[in-house]
Amino acid sequence: MKKQTAIFFYVLGFYVILQFTWWGYHLVDLTTEIEPEEKNLAKKIFMIFSEGMVFFIILMIGLWKIRSSIRKELSLSQRQNNFLLSVTHELKTPLAANKLYLQTILKRDLETDKRNSLIQKAISENQRLEAMIDNILNASRLENQVFKVHLEKIDFSQLLTDIKERYNKILQKEVLIIELEGNFSINADCFMLEAIINNLIDNSIKYAGVDSPITIYSRRSSSGNLIFGVKDCGNGIPSDFQSEIFNKFVRIGNEDTRAQKGTGLGLFIVAEFVRMQGGKIKYIDNKPSGANFEITF
Repeated sequence: MKKQTAIFFYVLGFYVILQFTWWGYHLVDLTTEIEPEEKNLAKKIFMIFSEGMVFFIILMIGLWKIRSSIRKELSLSQRQNNFLLSVTHELKTPLAANKLYLQTILKRDLETDKRNSLIQKAISENQRLEAMIDNILNASRLENQVFKVHLEKIDFSQLLTDIKERYNKILQKEVLIIELEGNFSINADCFMLEAIINNLIDNSIKYAGVDSPITIYSRRSSSGNLIFGVKDCGNGIPSDFQSEIFNKFVRIGNEDTRAQKGTGLGLFIVAEFVRMQGGKIKYIDNKPSGANFEITF
C-alpha cells in the first residue's frame, strides 16, 4: 500500500470509529434523560450496546476487507509493471542478438562452421522469443477462458523421450534425464501437457542452470494415478515465495537486481493447465538442494 493511500485509509478509519463511539455515547446519554426508570433504562442501554457492537464488528470487517483489497490491487499493479519491464527487456534481447548474428554473417566471410554456429544461435534466440510470446498469449487466453480441454490417449513415455531429445539437442549437452517406472499412456490434452512439461523444464534451466542435471520422472501411485514432475539441483524456492509461485506475474527475487530471465507467467500457466485437466500440482524441496514440481493426474 502506498504511503499516502495508507495514511488516508487509517485516518478515515479512525475518524469513522471515533464518530461511531461519540454517537453511541450521546445516544446512551439521551436515553438516560428520556427514560428515567432504571429497569427500562437498563434494557434500552443493553439494546443500544448490543446493536452498536454488531454494527462495530461489521464496520471493522468491512474496513479490513477494503484494506486487503487495496493491498492486493496495489500488489498486482506492481507485478504488472514489473511484467511490462521484463517483457520489454526480454523482447529486445533476442532481437538485438539476432541482428548482431545476421550482420556478422553478412559482413564477414566466415568459415562454414562459424557461420552455422551463428545461425544456430539465431535460431535458439528465435525459439526463446517464440516461447515467451506463446506464454503471453496462453496467459491471455486463460484469462478470457478461451481454452477447451481436448482429451486424447497419449503415449506419455514417448512424449517425455521426444522432449528430452529436443532440449538436449538445443542445449548441446545431456542436461535432461528421464526416470520412468514403466511405460505409461494417459488421457490428456496433448497441447496442455507438453506446455506443462516445457514450462517446468524452462523454469529449471532458468534458475538452476544447465551445469547440473534436470530430471523428469514419472510413476504410478497405489491408486493408479499418474505422478510426474521435474526436479533440479538449484537453490530451490525460498519459503516466503512458495505460497505465491503459481500466481500470475510472480517472480523470485528483487526486480532491480534479478539476473534470471522470464515474465512470471510460466508457473501460472502450468498450474492452470493442470487444474483444467483435473490434476493437482505442488512444490516440494528437492533434497539436498533444488526444486521439485510434482503433478498428479
